[in-house]
Amino acid sequence: MNYKIAIIGLGYVGLPLAIEFAKKYSVVGFDINKERVNELNKCYDNTSEVSSNDLKKVLNQQKNKLFLSFNVEDIANSNIYIVTVPTPVDRNNRPILKPLEKASKTVGKLLNKNDIVIYESTVYPGVTEEECVPILEKYSSLKFNEDFYCGYSPERINPGDKTRTVANIKKVTSGSTPEIGKKIDNLYKSIIVAGTHLAPSIKVAEASKVIENAQRDVNIAFVNELAVIFSKLGIDTHDVLEAAATKWNFLHFKPGLVGGHCIGVDPFYLAQKAQEVGYHSEIILAARRLNDSMAEFVATEILKLMVKNNINANSAKILMLGLTFKENCSDIRNTKAVDLYKTLLQYNSLIHVYDPNANTNEVKIRYNIDLLPKIEESYDVIILVVGHNDFLDLDFSEIRSSNSIIYDLKGVLSKKITENRL
Repeated sequence: MNYKIAIIGLGYVGLPLAIEFAKKYSVVGFDINKERVNELNKCYDNTSEVSSNDLKKVLNQQKNKLFLSFNVEDIANSNIYIVTVPTPVDRNNRPILKPLEKASKTVGKLLNKNDIVIYESTVYPGVTEEECVPILEKYSSLKFNEDFYCGYSPERINPGDKTRTVANIKKVTSGSTPEIGKKIDNLYKSIIVAGTHLAPSIKVAEASKVIENAQRDVNIAFVNELAVIFSKLGIDTHDVLEAAATKWNFLHFKPGLVGGHCIGVDPFYLAQKAQEVGYHSEIILAARRLNDSMAEFVATEILKLMVKNNINANSAKILMLGLTFKENCSDIRNTKAVDLYKTLLQYNSLIHVYDPNANTNEVKIRYNIDLLPKIEESYDVIILVVGHNDFLDLDFSEIRSSNSIIYDLKGVLSKKITENRL
């Protein structure tokens, strides 16, 4: 089949996927954000997931050229539509499906007979067939599984990871019929070096994705609880984990702030669906509550250290190293570093934030925080919030005051630099 692929959404997921598909197929990448599209066409990706050279190469290649657009008309001739829009939660942690619904409406108006729509956005089981398909049918006037077909292949992008890229992560696939499932599986198999796994149904594929991050959330919540307990016992949590990890079947997770657009959000999708069918999730929601409380716990631990070292919180200068939700990426969505910042502000201290990976304008707009362009002062308290590689090479002796505290939230600094870590 001569595939003409449209990627709906050019963020952390859609852009790398579009580039991989464009190596073998004709691809149009579509996004409603005009500024984003214009930047990409100038070979600049502000997420830092794709290099300028890789963008330039795929945009200028002669065969299977990638075309990026914010005009819906440019994806009208496609026969494969892949939706990669975000699926956030609201203030009450309830799933927001509006971006998915709008994308389905857009695609529905363009659908032709035998077209295939594949969703990659993280959802709870049932969303594709129960929420998206009716929209596709309404706006296309076509019948599902007779005139058009659907699939679900959950994204597994790991922001900031230059080793586990799209092609190097095994892909789960599924289709609305067995035949379509095989077609979709073969499509992804043609670009995914790591291979694919064809799930027996769309709901199974949806469920597999949502539990991946829920599982990590629960495991991190466990070690975060250990960190709270061991702090009260005067034991170094990382020393305990290092000793325990000598057993072959020990799962090595580290304590820390758990944010981002996946682990900090996806468990709520599963919990919401469970509630709809009459089950109140115990472990999943307990893990979320514990992980969401860690910023306050860390702030309290730092305040105790300040008192112990005779540092007045009202006049202290605090430096936070890192604001993104994880190391070596620029993604600031749902970052819990902001929760730590807001909690520390209550102490009336002067707080500076330095993060060379984050976009200064985006941070200002989203969180009203002014990032330091560079570190030029010494500080009473230095908190390593995110383990960016850039921070591992810092000379802390140049930026700490004589009676300062260095708190290693990630547990990546040498004990020669600090004994204070989560």
